[in-house]
Amino acid sequence: MRILRLTQVAKDDLDRLFDFIVKRELNSSTPNWDLPEQALSAVRLALEMLPGNPFAGRKISTPFVRELIISFGKTGYVALYEVGANEITVSAVRHQLESDYH
Repeated sequence: MRILRLTQVAKDDLDRLFDFIVKRELNSSTPNWDLPEQALSAVRLALEMLPGNPFAGRKISTPFVRELIISFGKTGYVALYEVGANEITVSAVRHQLESDYH
């Protein structure tokens, strides 16, 4: 089984996405303070299944570069990853409504 590795960019993306939800909830008249952690949990659970099912995501440029669609609420997230011989490297994570990876 392959190991899962997140690049620093992917980790920074998760922090950015978490901060975005917190800020959105701060501005809400009915904030849901559980939502930021629930979103990260959904991403985490989806990524944790990749070592056992590395080709679950849709193929991007080569058979080994893929995107995993992660449902959450009305939209969700997209994780860009590469399948290697011994590891899966997540290089970026974005919200589905973002135009591209940063």
